[in-house]
Amino acid sequence: MRRFGESLVRGQHYKARPGAYAVLMRGDRFLVTHQEEPVPEYQLPGGGIDPGEGPLAALTREVYEETGWGITGARRLGAYRRFTYMPEYNLWAEKICHIYLARPTLQRSAPTEKGHTAVWLDGETALQCLANEGDRYFMAQIWRK
Repeated sequence: MRRFGESLVRGQHYKARPGAYAVLMRGDRFLVTHQEEPVPEYQLPGGGIDPGEGPLAALTREVYEETGWGITGARRLGAYRRFTYMPEYNLWAEKICHIYLARPTLQRSAPTEKGHTAVWLDGETALQCLANEGDRYFMAQIWRK
């Protein structure tokens, strides 16, 4: 599995944290989320898979929480992992990121997760703005086809 991001901290214990994230495309535009904290950044919508929850259920829930949009047609693109400290959880995590391509269907509300804003970007801008190297890698697989 590809690995992106920070180097491992020697001697640090990392907790596995699987998650599901989406490249959300409509026409030539992409729906991303802007997260204010702990550091303001643009991200692919998605997040952690809760115990007992499947990846697609988590993806649908997380996309709604972070963007207010529903999705359809999710198709798995691949996965990557990254090792990082998550200050909002006080957690050293091995994030196992399952990436999907999906289509946003209908905006049902504003984002319900505090500090998130749904943002539509063209492909080039999204590639430049996404903070995470793994997110950019999978976005480029779709945008550059």
